[in-house]
Amino acid sequence: MDEIEVLDELDQALVQALTVDGRVPFSRLAEVLEVSDQTVIRRYRRLRGEGLLRVVGLPLGEKLGLYESWLRVQCTPDAALAVADGLARRPDISWVTLNSGGTEIHCITRARSRQDRDNLLLQKLPGTRRVTGIAAHSVLRTFVGGLGRWGGLDVLTQAQVAALERPVDRSGPKIRLDEAESALLAELGRDGRTGYPELARATGLSESTVRRRVEQLRAEGAIYFDVEIDPRHFGYRTQAVLLATVPPSELAQAGAELGGHREVPFAAAITGSANLLAVVICRDDDALYEYLTTRVGALSTVRQLEVVPVLRTVKRAGMLMDGARLVDL
Repeated sequence: MDEIEVLDELDQALVQALTVDGRVPFSRLAEVLEVSDQTVIRRYRRLRGEGLLRVVGLPLGEKLGLYESWLRVQCTPDAALAVADGLARRPDISWVTLNSGGTEIHCITRARSRQDRDNLLLQKLPGTRRVTGIAAHSVLRTFVGGLGRWGGLDVLTQAQVAALERPVDRSGPKIRLDEAESALLAELGRDGRTGYPELARATGLSESTVRRRVEQLRAEGAIYFDVEIDPRHFGYRTQAVLLATVPPSELAQAGAELGGHREVPFAAAITGSANLLAVVICRDDDALYEYLTTRVGALSTVRQLEVVPVLRTVKRAGMLMDGARLVDL
């Protein structure tokens, strides 16, 4: 097994703090973590510089009217890596993983229009050599993920988390980004902590306008800031995808319960006979077994369950993975 650096407690606390507010000033981080500004800056720069961590600004699909789908792509064994790499380099595709026996690829697509989504599903992917099958499922409702935070990070106290949390109002209407806001989101997707002067130059807006737009989009729940980091840096070495079949009348309850598990960073209702999707992260295979037999087994609403192991993560959100390190597209 490859040696993966497990972060110390302060680094883990820093990562968790950034999951609460990815753009929080270093001075505020230092205050909450009770260390010096220099310590926070030094720790962050090392993690960022070594490709262990990246804060990225991402769109919330349901708020921006994006067409989100979860894909299962079947390939011949000799082509899976090449197809996964090709999918990972598309800006409209995220979370690319190699699964099962290495012949199945999972990914999430975010298309700005139905036509863009259909072009990918009906023309580009079917025409890819050695793709033997495609199953596309629309993401109907996200229970945890996006604005929600993974419960597996639990170094901070509740008081520290509360000191960093920001109010978000998701009740308003859907938002359509203008050209400047789209450019803004593209920059934040590369580095969510890009400074306002750099964002102003990239968008052609004034620094004060950029600051106001970022704050407004965050407050409305149109964008959020995610921390990309390999879970193995926290000692979590086993990942799997759960596909559960739940009666429609009980789907909301089952999704909320599953999304409340600390092992689950992402859970969503999807179309298809298996209508509940979840990503599970555990310490090891034994911990996954215990989770399935105790926590998932206790959900009386689950009628059928498929467990698909994740063999390799090729892309996390907007970043490619080189082993346990993040690299730019």
